[in-house]
Amino acid sequence: MRSSSSLGTVAVLAGALAAAGLAFAPSAAAVSPGTATATYDCGTWGGGGATLTATQSGTAATITLTSAVKTPIAVGADQINATLTLAKAGGGTRVFSGKKNPALAANQSVTIGPLSGTVASGDSLNSYFAGTALKMVIFGVTVNCDALTSQSPGPFVFS
Repeated sequence: MRSSSSLGTVAVLAGALAAAGLAFAPSAAAVSPGTATATYDCGTWGGGGATLTATQSGTAATITLTSAVKTPIAVGADQINATLTLAKAGGGTRVFSGKKNPALAANQSVTIGPLSGTVASGDSLNSYFAGTALKMVIFGVTVNCDALTSQSPGPFVFS
C-alpha cells in the first residue's frame, strides 16, 4: 500500500509541477500590425509602394520587404545585401540587415528578407525619414531608397 500511495503522491506532484511550468512559461512575442505598407523612392531605380512583413521571437525580429522596384536583370538567390532602417518612437533607430532574397527574374519586383534585427519590448518602429531608409547592394551597385510615407496602418509595435 505504501508504494501505491507514494506513486500517487509522485503523480500529483508531477502534475502540479507541469501546471506551474505552463503558468510561468514566457508568452509568445508578437508584433502588431504584422504587415504594413510604405512608399519608397529609389532614385533612378524607381520607387513606389512596398509591403513590409514583421515577425518577432523574443528580442529577435525579422522584416521581409516586397517592393515596387524591379530589378532590370535576373538576380540569384541571396545576392542582395540589404539594410533597412526604421525610426524608433522617442528617438533613435533600429536596423534590420541581411543577404536574403529569392531568385528574381528580370523585371520582377524585388523581395528581400527576412532581414534580421534586435528589438525591445515596446519598440514602436516606423518609416525612417532622416536619410537612406533602405540600402541594397546588388552586384556591387548600391541602391539607396528614401521613405516617402509613414507605414500604414501604423508603426510596428513589438511586445
